[in-house]
Amino acid sequence: MKPKFYILPIIIIAQFFCTSLWFAGNAVIDDLATQFNAGFNILGYLISFVQFGFIIGTLTFALITIADRFSPSRIFMICAFLGGLCNLSLLIPNISIFNLLTARFATGFFLAGIYPIGMKIASDYYKGNLGKALGYLVGALVLGTAFPHLINQFSWSNDYNAVIISTSILSFIGGLTMWKFVPDGPYRKLVSKFQLGMAIQLFSIPSFRKSALGYFGHMWELYAFWGFIPIILKTYTRIQSIHIEISFWSFTIIAIGFISCILGGFISLKTGSRKVAYFSLVTSGLFCLFSPFLFSLPPNMFLTALCLWGMVVISDSPQFSTMIALAAPPDLKGTALTITNCIGFAITIISIQLLSFLSDKIDNTLLYIFLSIGPLFGLYSIRK
Repeated sequence: MKPKFYILPIIIIAQFFCTSLWFAGNAVIDDLATQFNAGFNILGYLISFVQFGFIIGTLTFALITIADRFSPSRIFMICAFLGGLCNLSLLIPNISIFNLLTARFATGFFLAGIYPIGMKIASDYYKGNLGKALGYLVGALVLGTAFPHLINQFSWSNDYNAVIISTSILSFIGGLTMWKFVPDGPYRKLVSKFQLGMAIQLFSIPSFRKSALGYFGHMWELYAFWGFIPIILKTYTRIQSIHIEISFWSFTIIAIGFISCILGGFISLKTGSRKVAYFSLVTSGLFCLFSPFLFSLPPNMFLTALCLWGMVVISDSPQFSTMIALAAPPDLKGTALTITNCIGFAITIISIQLLSFLSDKIDNTLLYIFLSIGPLFGLYSIRK
């Protein structure tokens, strides 16, 4: 049964709108930081608390197999509304650091009902060309993640409230649209009871285990790279004594991954998902290893290199999700995607905090060599 023509575009748009919540705090970090006298790297904590909330959310959803027991579109809508409200709470006057971090944690928690649930919805509609469908879907995540930086770039958003309000409104619209126009898919398999042993069951499947381990290596690099793009750009401007539009280029470097996700999806139809993922890991790993040399490049070459890195750092993500979904039993696809997201995002906290810790200890041009640990581990995991 072929899905109606509007199903995939609506899933993509809803995912894009709702995932704009992810880096909303990161995009306005300088404005938020001026309110506090924090004795620590507030950027690293802002990113990590979203990730931590996402981990707890995905763990909760996976343990109760919520994505496989209830309507995914309804879960998506509820989480989009609650996530948008948590995002709006950043505008509370005289907000404390504790409440700021709590709000980002709660936003991350409800993103667990948006990103993996969106992939679950897509997998319920598309089977033979799932890699292509998830390429579009992860591309939407990329654009959603980058979008707050673009909003912050415009002159009308001198007040950072515009970023927070805009992303929350988009989340409300995205959740409502998903619920209204995307019913449960034809490939959905209903689970009627708790399956607390499902993680052991899933990881006992060799193809699932290898795909998941490859995904974990990819995640070590991805969010640390995305989160530190403004820092990379600021480091370069300091070394070269030049001016670069930080918000615009942060948006561009992240958003360009949308193109590679879609291209990777089409290529996977001919070569298979594993080859796309393997090539992406190799290339992004080389960028990590040679990252110190990027800071000595002329501006045009430097920005081009970062854009290429931004493409290959994410192009394997939809292919790993495809491999994971296809390796899992049909009635546990949603739980499989959710539990691997849970573990993957737990890993991102470690890499983000490692870079935050090392940023005060070593030359910042050497920081990103440590991200190569992830691609190397991922390549080893999917070598066969």
